[in-house]
Amino acid sequence: MAYVITEPCIGVKDKACVDVCPVDCIHANEEDPQLYIDPQVCIDCGACVAVCPVEAIYAEPDVPEKWQEYIGINARYFQEQQDALKRSA
Repeated sequence: MAYVITEPCIGVKDKACVDVCPVDCIHANEEDPQLYIDPQVCIDCGACVAVCPVEAIYAEPDVPEKWQEYIGINARYFQEQQDALKRSA
């Protein structure tokens, strides 16, 4: 299980969550609309939840129904990054 960043992060991208993450699993490029959590790296510690100023971070099973699509959005973001690295290698 991992944590997921949802819609309230869009346009905010407050990086307090990045600073407290012990495994560096939260990323985004400057042009990305939000931050993303890598589900393969997240250790389910929850440190990011308390510091999020817009309450955008949820444990995967607790993601509200209206934001369920963000589970896939976070995972796809990192899969696309890996695919791009493979193509450029």
